Amino acid sequence: MSVQYLSQQLGANEKILYTERHHWIFPIAEMIKWILAAIVILVVIILLKSWQPDWRWVNWLFIAFVVPAFRIAWGFISWRMNVYALTNRRVVEVTGVVNKTVADSSLEKLTDVVLKQSLFGRILGFGDIEVLTAAAGAGINYLKQIRKPMQFKQAMVNAKEDLEHEMGQSR
Repeated sequence: MSVQYLSQQLGANEKILYTERHHWIFPIAEMIKWILAAIVILVVIILLKSWQPDWRWVNWLFIAFVVPAFRIAWGFISWRMNVYALTNRRVVEVTGVVNKTVADSSLEKLTDVVLKQSLFGRILGFGDIEVLTAAAGAGINYLKQIRKPMQFKQAMVNAKEDLEHEMGQSR
């Protein structure tokens, strides 16, 4: 869906070359956190109420399951909607479920790319990419917890080289 949203904002002769999103481990970790919170709340309710159901108990039980269920669903939707994309002209980050934000950095202004991967990140295949541009402070500059960061970085460097080659031929 976010790729479709991005496609509507492409310039003339601009093509999406590569898309990626946050690694799947991060929404799963968030889901586990909310499930554990629901279990803790349930245990506390049971201990405090000595398992004597009444309407107040049902309300707390409802909150203990609905809030985490909502947060889990929202986290998954958010994960699906937030995307990093590489076009033949720029690096783009699309975020938001209801309200959308699109930030980009021009490949033409790209000066350096820094890849950061922890041991855990190398094992599971995620990392962070820092995009350094000549226009400091403008555009996106940090792609956090991205899947396949080496492939994204390689695609970015190749797209920059292709753009420079194309610009050199047009002069």
